[in-house]
Amino acid sequence: MINDIKKDAQTRMQKSVDALRNELLKLRTGRASTALVDHLKVNYYGSDMPLSQVATVAVTDARTIQITPWEKPMVGAVEKAILASDLGLTPNTAGQIIRINLPALTEQRRKELSKHVHAEGENAKVAVRNVRRDAMQHVKELLKEKKITEDEERKAEDDIQKLTDKAVKDVDAVVKAKEEELMAI
Repeated sequence: MINDIKKDAQTRMQKSVDALRNELLKLRTGRASTALVDHLKVNYYGSDMPLSQVATVAVTDARTIQITPWEKPMVGAVEKAILASDLGLTPNTAGQIIRINLPALTEQRRKELSKHVHAEGENAKVAVRNVRRDAMQHVKELLKEKKITEDEERKAEDDIQKLTDKAVKDVDAVVKAKEEELMAI
């Protein structure tokens, strides 16, 4: 019973850290990455499709993303999706190839993004702590129902706290790595 609670808590904490990683991948640094446009949806004959299912997305150099739609009529729809996104990027079209040039980040924008990274990190830590609270509550319920002893409760709580500390350390490492990437010129 206790092992199931600990396993569930560990899995949920890891999911919180992974969600933070995925969220920070979408964040625009000065370097081109296909992850910047992965979340875009393109209107494909009346239904919204992920960009990766209607075009080839590639990084041609450190500051350029190249998108090649598989069908010529899709060029306009892809452009529209990029302009409508919250990325603040302008596509350049040459025939059937769309290029997105990423401008260098200003110092002010870097600081704003750094604050955003910290906020996302705090949200992930809150999620981890919520998982810890749930797991601790389950353990207390088991004690109340006399399914475990007080010693087992104390050991389980210590183990859950260790899992929490590890997850928080992982969150801090992810935030620090993203911040270093942002501040690198």
